[in-house]
Amino acid sequence: MYNKVKIDGFKAHIPDSILTSEAVEDMLRPAYDKLNLSKGRLEMFTGIKERRYWPLEKRPSQVSAEAAEKLISDLGVDKSEIDIVIHCSVCRDFLEPATASVVHNLLNLQPHALNFDISNACLGVITGMKVIADMIEAGTIRRGLLVSGEIGFPLLKQTIDHLNSQEHLRRQDFKPHFASLTIGSCAAAVMLSHEDLADKEKSHKLLAINSYSNTKQNDLCQGGHNNSSSNGPLMQTDSEALLVAGVDTATKAWPAFLEETQWKVEDFDRCCTHQVGSAHTRLLFESLGLNTDLDFQTFDKLGNCGSASLPATTALAAEAGHLQKGHKIALLGIGSGINCSLCAIEW
Repeated sequence: MYNKVKIDGFKAHIPDSILTSEAVEDMLRPAYDKLNLSKGRLEMFTGIKERRYWPLEKRPSQVSAEAAEKLISDLGVDKSEIDIVIHCSVCRDFLEPATASVVHNLLNLQPHALNFDISNACLGVITGMKVIADMIEAGTIRRGLLVSGEIGFPLLKQTIDHLNSQEHLRRQDFKPHFASLTIGSCAAAVMLSHEDLADKEKSHKLLAINSYSNTKQNDLCQGGHNNSSSNGPLMQTDSEALLVAGVDTATKAWPAFLEETQWKVEDFDRCCTHQVGSAHTRLLFESLGLNTDLDFQTFDKLGNCGSASLPATTALAAEAGHLQKGHKIALLGIGSGINCSLCAIEW
C-alpha cells in the first residue's frame, strides 16, 4: 500500500482521423473474397466501430510529448519539478536511444530529470506508474511523468497488405492476424507526485498496484514478426486462447488485490480497463464478480490502443464525469506475456 503518493491527473490525446471497421474491411476485399467472408464481421465480433490514426509523419515521441504538454498545462505544473519521465509505449521511435530522451528534449525538461523507456506490452503505463510510485514512496523523487504514444496504423496496414497478398489464403491463415485489425492509435500522459507537492483538492490517492505473472503464456500474442513477403511489423495472436488465459490471470490476481486494499467487490464504484473488445469486457467483469455498469467503454470508438488504452480511457472517463470525488476506482490491466496489473485509487 502507498501512503504518500498522489495522482495529479490523466490526459488523453486522440487523433482526428477516423478509420471505420467497414473501411478496414473494404481494404481487405481481396482477402475477404478469397475466403468468402461477409462484410460486418469485424464490428460484430469485437464491438469496434472505428479506430483513429495519426498523420503518417508522426512519431511516438511527438504524440507522447503532445499528451504531456496538454496534461502539464491542465495541471499548471512547473516543468522544473518533474524528476523523471518514462516512455511506456509498445511503439517507439527507434531501438536506441530511449524514446524518453526525445520526449525529455521536446518537453525541455531539466537535466536532472531521469528519462528511460519501459516496455511491457499493453501494461506499459501501469507498470511505469508502479515504478514512479515506488520511487516517490521511497523518497527518491517527488514528481514523475509517464507518457505513451501508440501509432497503430503501420501494423494495421501491413497486416492488410500481408493478408491480401497471400495467393492461397486459408481461414486458419487469417485467424492469427484478426486481433491486429482491432488496433487503434492514441496517446496518453499521467503524472504522479508526493502528497506534499500535489494539489490536495484535485489530486487522487494512489493506494496500491498489484501484479501477477503468467509467463508460460508468452507465446499467445507476439509482435514484430516479419517474413520474406513483408517489410513492416506483423503481430500474431491466438485471440481465443489469449482471452481465456488473460481473464484467468486476472482472476488469480484478484484475491491478493482485494486483500491488499481491504476492499470488497461491492465497494468498487467504478472500473477502467485496458480496452480490447466486447467479449473481453463481458468475460472479465463476470469472472471478477463486477457489474459491467462500472466500466467506461472506449473500444467502440478507439479500438485497442496498446499501452495508451488504459490511461486514455481513465482520462476520458474523468472528463465525462464517470469518475467522481470519493469514488473507489480500480484500473484493470491485462497484457500479453501474460501479465496482469490491478491499481486501486481513491478518486
